[in-house]
Parts: sequence; C-alpha cells; structure tokens
Amino acid sequence: MKPFDVYPLYPIEPVRGRGCYVLDAQGNAYLDFYGGHAVALIGHTHPHYVEAIQNQVAKLGFYSNVVENSLQTQLAQKLGQMSGYPTYSLFLCNSGAEANENAIKLASYHTGNSKVLAFKGSFHGRTSGAVAVTDNPYIVSPFNRTDNVKFVQMGDIDSVKKELATGEYAAVIIEGIQGLSGVKMPGDDFLRQLRKVTKAHEVILILDEIQSGYGRTGKFFAHQYAGIRPDLITVAKGMGNGFPIGGVLISPDFTPVRGMLGTTFGGNHLACAAAIAVLEVIEQEKLIENAAKVGGEAIERLGQLTDIVTDVRGRGLMIGIDVKVPAPELRRKLLLECGVFTGGAGPSTVRILPPLCVTSQQIEQFIRLLKIAVKG
Repeated sequence: MKPFDVYPLYPIEPVRGRGCYVLDAQGNAYLDFYGGHAVALIGHTHPHYVEAIQNQVAKLGFYSNVVENSLQTQLAQKLGQMSGYPTYSLFLCNSGAEANENAIKLASYHTGNSKVLAFKGSFHGRTSGAVAVTDNPYIVSPFNRTDNVKFVQMGDIDSVKKELATGEYAAVIIEGIQGLSGVKMPGDDFLRQLRKVTKAHEVILILDEIQSGYGRTGKFFAHQYAGIRPDLITVAKGMGNGFPIGGVLISPDFTPVRGMLGTTFGGNHLACAAAIAVLEVIEQEKLIENAAKVGGEAIERLGQLTDIVTDVRGRGLMIGIDVKVPAPELRRKLLLECGVFTGGAGPSTVRILPPLCVTSQQIEQFIRLLKIAVKG
C-alpha cells in the first residue's frame, strides 16, 4: 500500500523546524514563508507549545465528549477574551472544513431555510457542504452539486440584496480575506453593508477566518478592520499550530440544541492543550502586534520592487504578490534554488503566510532571495 496520489510533490522532506525555518534530512535550511498553508502560526517547535503537548500527553491524551473537559472551558474563555468575543460560545472540531460544515448546518437549522449565498473565488473546504460553497469546479464531485448555493461577485452588494430579498437564504458565508484566489480583500465598506443587509433579512452572516484569523492580519480577525460582528466565525489553521483543531464561534442569539452538532475527536485534551499554548504565546510575545508591524513593512518593501512586482495586496502577514514572471515557476525556483517556501494562488500570484514571529531581517532575506530567483 502507498499514499493516495492527490498532490504534486516537491522533492523535499522537512524533518525538523525552528521558528521561521525548516530543515531537511541533509541539514539544508529553508525559510518558511508559507507555514504549511498558514498553519505554523507561532513558528515551528516553539518551546512552550512543545512542553504543553508533552505535559498533556503524559497525563491524558484523549477521552470523548461524553464527559467534562475543563481544557475546553479554558480554551473558550481564553479565545473569547483575546478575540473580543467573550459572550460567544465555542464549538470545537478538527479542521476548517468541519468548522464551515457545522456553521452552515447551524445557520440552516436556526433559520429554517436551506440556501446559502457565497462569493466567486471563495474557498471554504473540501467536505460536502464546505465544497458546495467553494467556487472551484475542479474539486466538486457530482454528489456535491446543489441548487442550495448561489455565487455572486464579492463587492456586489446589489446582487446580495437581490438574492436575500427572496427570503430563501439561511446564510451568507465570506472569507475575511480570500486566500486561494489571490489574497483578495472584500473591502471594509462592503463588509459593513453585508452585515446591514443580512440583519435586515434575518440571514446568518458566517465569517470564515480560517486562514485570515488568529492575528495574521494584525487584528485577531480580519473582519474587525470593518468594525462588524458576524453571527458565526469559523477558525482552524494556526489555531493548533499544526495539531488538528477547528472551531465555530457562535453568537449568544443561538440556542444550543442537543445532538445537532457533535464530534468524536473535536476538542480532545491534546488539541485543547496545543490551542491554549498557541494563545498564550500570541499574547506573551505580542505576535499580533508583530504581524501588523512586520507585515506593514513587508507590503511597503515589496511594493517598491516595481521591476519584479505588479501589485501587492493583503494585511499583516497575509500577502499576495503579483509578479511579472510565471508564478509557479518562480515559486519552484524560490524553493529548490533559494530555499524559500511560498504559496501559490493562480498563474501570476505568489502568496506569503509566514509565522507571526517573523522578523524584519527575515523579510529582507526573503526579498533578497526573491530578486535572485527572478533574475536567475
């Protein structure tokens, strides 16, 4: 038996990591400006994070959700306090796709409606409901196709109003910043209008902050730049810094329904220990402030590379760089010839999502290697 071939693989196997670097078996170091899909939020092998997992697994690794787990309460309270949502409840699961699945299900049950409005260019996951609201025909099977989802252009508030006026919609789901489509921001004014119209039609607003949340943009959630409060917020990616965990932050307007949501592994002891440690490191090392500061420097510096770059978009440490050469080829050169991990987003965009502990010096190192890769 062998692994099912679902990804084209680079011929590199990271075996160790520290901070913003990973090393392969031969000891070659790579600057990690991708974080494994924005997951390595506090950096690789942070000592406090490692110690928290080691201590917990030595006591109890897992028991199911049929018994009390005080770590879940501790995580919920810490997340509520740091995110600015202390009155919301937290449902824990294992991934971002699961978080979106459960948010959609909860919205549909709460409203009694079945339709969901999503946006062109969106990505919300690969499970059945999450992929149905994802605008990517290459990852949708015939089973996933449904008439319950409608896609409109992000920023087109008139189309949103027209759809919601039908009274058929349970929810609108939108990313804080679209990642896979090229780091595209919805615009603060559009988010404010979206919040207003969803409230007017009693439609649930779901903010997918799976990639753009947890401090990556310089605020805890990207939507907080617009000053709005969604009904449901989904999180994952950097939440566990590599340990699988996801969650839904649920407005107090929702009444819990026994049996409606459930999970075997979600919120297990190890996952909670990892997630608590992540929040503690973010707080103690002021990583959200660092993301705002260093990310702002990176966007400014990259924008000056007019001989290489045609556009730079993003906030904090979620950055899309449109380049004048084919992006997939450039990313391959960066990795194999210069030792830098980056992310892709179509034929012309390089995406960078470094750990929030990245330094100004590492940004300069990346820019130097980017120049070498383009000219080489």
